[in-house]
Formats: sequence, C-alpha cells, structure tokens
Amino acid sequence: MKLWLIGTATLAAGVLAAALTTSLAAAGSEGVDRLNRSRSLAALGSEPQCEAYSGLPAHWRSDAQAGMVHLHGGEFVLGSSAGYEDERPAGDGKTKVGGFWIDQTDVTNAQFASFVKATGYISDAERQGGGAVFHQPTLEELNARPLAWWRWVAGASWRHPQGPASDLSGLASQPVTLVTQADALAYARWLGRDLPSEAEWEYAGKAGHDGAELDTAPRDAHGKPTANYWQGVFPLVNNNEDGHVGLSPVGCYAANDFKLYDMVGNAWEWTKDVYSGPHQSHSNGDTASVAPAGRRHNTPMVIKGGSFLCARDYCVRYRASSREQQEADLPASHIGFRTILRDS
Repeated sequence: MKLWLIGTATLAAGVLAAALTTSLAAAGSEGVDRLNRSRSLAALGSEPQCEAYSGLPAHWRSDAQAGMVHLHGGEFVLGSSAGYEDERPAGDGKTKVGGFWIDQTDVTNAQFASFVKATGYISDAERQGGGAVFHQPTLEELNARPLAWWRWVAGASWRHPQGPASDLSGLASQPVTLVTQADALAYARWLGRDLPSEAEWEYAGKAGHDGAELDTAPRDAHGKPTANYWQGVFPLVNNNEDGHVGLSPVGCYAANDFKLYDMVGNAWEWTKDVYSGPHQSHSNGDTASVAPAGRRHNTPMVIKGGSFLCARDYCVRYRASSREQQEADLPASHIGFRTILRDS
C-alpha cells in the first residue's frame, strides 16, 4: 500500500458454519435481491461470531457461489468530491454496473489454503523470497529512517505472514494477505470467478448510499468504530478503540446494507483495473521502496477500501470511494481481495 500523509485535515472532518447460519431473506436490502432468498451464510457481524468462524463459508466447494451474495447491479456515483484528487468523479460520476455475485468477506487464509492444497499453487511471495510487512516502530526507529513501519521480510508469505518463524495458527479466518494480484486472479479463476473492477467494487462498497457519511470515519452513534482502522497517532500509538491492533478475522463488524463485511478497513483489496488518474506523492508510504534493490516495479493496479493502517492523521482511506495504487507483483501484509462472479 502507498499511504500518503496529505490533505488529512479536510478528510478527517469531512463455525461451525451449519450452526451459525442466518437467512438473507429477511435482510430487506434493496441491493441484495431475490437470488439470495433461499441462501444461508455464516452469521457474522460481532466479535463472538467472527472469533467462532472457521474461515470457510457454508457449502464450500459444493456450491459455486459459496460465501457470496448476489447484487442486481445499477447506477451510482463513482468517486467522491470530498476525497483526494484521484477520487474526484468524472463528470456527474454516474456509472452503471451489471449484476454479479460477490464474496461476503475477504478471501480468508482457510479459503486460500484450500486452493493451494487442491492445486499446488506457489505464491509470488514464495517465489520472490519475501514481502513487505508492517512493523510498529519505536520513535527512535522512526527518526532513524523513512518508512520505518515497513520492512522487507525474507521468507514472509501468506503462509508465514510475519516471516519464517510465523505461521497461520489461529488465523484461519483472517483475510489472506501477502498475495499479489496474480495470486488473487489464480484463486478466482480456480473457482470460475474474477476480481471486481474498481466500479463493481465501489458499487458494492457504497451499498446504495451516496451521502456525506461515506466520507467520514466509520463510527456508530455512540462513537465506537465500526471497522478495523487505526485510531491514534500513526504509526506510534494505536488506541485500539476498534478492538484489533492488526488484522482482524473477517466479519467482526456489522455488514453494510448489501450484506458485505469489511468493505472498509482491515485489508485493502485488489481489483482488476490498472491505476490511472492523478498520482500524488508517495514519499510517506510506498511499500515498493523497502523491496530489494533492483527489483522491477510492475504495473500499478487499483486497490480499494483502506486497511487497518488507515488513520485520521495518515491515509484517511477508510472509505468506499478511496482508491490507491499498488504494483501488481508486490506482496504486502495489508492487502487481500474478494472475488466476483458476473451475470452472464
């Protein structure tokens, strides 16, 4: 991820699966249509539920749309006039998308492990020998070098998210990270799916809303965070108001009105679109800068939704309209993905 310490003052204002299932029929959400009425998915949306979740949706591998909801598509405004320059709508911003199925949650470690077991797939991080991993620095480290919160960790991969000494114990229901766009596409194609376009992703993320609340930090009426993002002074102090210092399991917070979890915060998500638009300075957060010297930088792609590192004073991309660029072949510890299946 490339996080930028710019323009923040303006933006800051502005399980058992069978045992834990719930019907979508009663959702009553405009975007979640009749194709969902007979479907049951894992009940998520609270800390006890996300902690109990196995990371594999109901009917995994026996249902082509396991863990997905169907959105009928429609028209919405792509972008935000209250965000960064590269989020500004083109013209009136009106954009149409067709209907599609989309994963209710980020793809989990358990799901990606199932893919790897079935196919023998070797991820890009494993081939490259490492990845960019977040590290909460001390003040001394921060003063000693730029980007002290990013390190290239040899041996880091989706299997070993903090490096060779780490593993996935207890992390089955967290988003898989340290995957490149090619890794995400390989998984999607294994299931006959694809990655969303930027417009499809944002349509799902906005869930039928277009008000100013889309550009504010996600909190409930009592001021409690409703997503996993950084509260405090980045990168030194994390107040942990949201209950998670790093990545959280999927579905710990309430779903949006399209019954999708973690569309904001937790992990950025790959899209299939090449990044275009204004390019802002990356001097404060470019993960590629900590990659091995001489490493070729690949095509920048659009990532969406922000992550657990987005803070009020840094990044401010815990919003559905937010967009960032990331080299397609650069694995990082704060980027995951979800898949879609378009209507024929």
